[in-house]
Amino acid sequence: MKIRDMISKGEPTVSFEIFPPKSSYSLETVFDTLGELKDLHPDFISVTYGAGGTAQSNTVEIASRIKKDFGIESIAHLTGCTSTKEGMKRTLASIKDSGIENILALRGDIPQEKLADKNWNPEYRYASELIDDIKAAGDFSIGAACYPEGHVDSINKVDDLKNLKRKMDHGADFMITQLFYDNDLFYQFKEKLDLVGIEQPVIAGILPVLNIKQVKRIQEISGCNLPPKFLRILERYEHDPASLQEAGIAYAVDQIIDLLSSGVDGVHIYTMNKPDATRRIMENISCVRKAVCRKEPQR
Repeated sequence: MKIRDMISKGEPTVSFEIFPPKSSYSLETVFDTLGELKDLHPDFISVTYGAGGTAQSNTVEIASRIKKDFGIESIAHLTGCTSTKEGMKRTLASIKDSGIENILALRGDIPQEKLADKNWNPEYRYASELIDDIKAAGDFSIGAACYPEGHVDSINKVDDLKNLKRKMDHGADFMITQLFYDNDLFYQFKEKLDLVGIEQPVIAGILPVLNIKQVKRIQEISGCNLPPKFLRILERYEHDPASLQEAGIAYAVDQIIDLLSSGVDGVHIYTMNKPDATRRIMENISCVRKAVCRKEPQR
């Protein structure tokens, strides 16, 4: 089923993200994780797109097996900046042959060695160019990434919104946000989308913090804002890993409940391939999820 059709039903989706292993030898560990996530009944599961040919082929295989073996809809990530047009054509043919109907189109992070190469001329400079080729390859439901606090590479937030508008105008059906820890910034972002005429649904990306090293890495990559409440948790439990994990899960639950109560189009949980933490989150939001999806009686 296409994700655009799921969202059109008017009920918030709850989905997961997993990532493929660096080596095909550990591929079965991913399927073990999927086995533990299956009974949580996510609306779909996304599979990230690693660098290098092996990881890329794993992405397609995992996304295909999620749908065929586990009975859950899947979405495959595709990144353009290190891909060739010819290679992408083959990948899209493989995705289509595998029965995958959904793709998240990304520019991708540019490798440092490419940034240093003045002669580097990527065939995909923008995600919008990749979206054009995906649309030409078949009837896929296409998602795009968005950044409530602005992409780290953007000149400013206005430029970032213009780039997002370009992606949506080129044919993306919905957006999935980068992780954030301040819901107010997400709601402000939604208001800005209205102002620039972006009407497609926005799925909120939530990453539960499970250890202090993870937080430092998140800040390094995304530069996301850490609100006072979140900082208090880090300061109080920095040297108590078990308590930090407990508090991190609780914080994610609070975020999700607030988002669902505010009418969000969907929530996308970055699982980090940690099924236990994801299970605890899903258990804690189950009643709220049922309540917001409950149909109002007809009058």
